[in-house]
Amino acid sequence: MEDIQIEEQVVLVDENCRELGLMPKLEAHEKGVLHKAVSIIIFNEAGEMLITQRAFEKYHWPGIWSNACCTHPRENESFLAAAERRLQEELGFETPLKEVFRFVYKAQDEITGLVEHEYDTVFIGEYNNANFEFNRDEIADVEWVTKSKLLAEFENEPQKYSFWFKIILKELVQRNIF
Repeated sequence: MEDIQIEEQVVLVDENCRELGLMPKLEAHEKGVLHKAVSIIIFNEAGEMLITQRAFEKYHWPGIWSNACCTHPRENESFLAAAERRLQEELGFETPLKEVFRFVYKAQDEITGLVEHEYDTVFIGEYNNANFEFNRDEIADVEWVTKSKLLAEFENEPQKYSFWFKIILKELVQRNIF
C-alpha cells in the first residue's frame, strides 16, 4: 500500500470553492468530504492523449487507467502551482498548462470503499518528447492514445478507467478539445 504521510492535508471547500479548512487526506477520503483537486491532461502534436495506469500500490483506485496525473493543492497553493508540481513529480517534465474547466464529482472506490469527492480543476498541456521517466511509485504504465481508440475502450471496458477521467473525457469531446 502507498505510504500516506500523516501530515498530508487536503483543502476542504464548498461547492463554490470557498475554503472551509484542512483535513488529513486519508480521513477526507474515508468520509467523502469535498476538497480541492487538479487533473492534468497532456496531448502530443499528433493529437494523442497521454494516459497513465495508477500504481498498484496506491491506497485508492489502484491499477486504474486515468488522465496524465492528478493531485490535491496544498494549503495556500494555487490550482496551477499544484498542477505544475505534480506533473514534474509524477511524469518528470514541465510544459505550459492552461485551465480549461472545473467540476464537482463524488465517487466511491469499489475495492477500498474510499470516496473521492472533489472540486476538480482541469488543465491541458502539450508535450512531444516520448522519452520521459515517470515515477513508478505513482504510475504503473503510460500510453499515448488516439481519440478513437480511447473512446472505443471507454465503451468496451469502462471499468478500466477512473470515474473522474470519464467525466473529463466527455467534457473534452463536447468542447472539441479532443
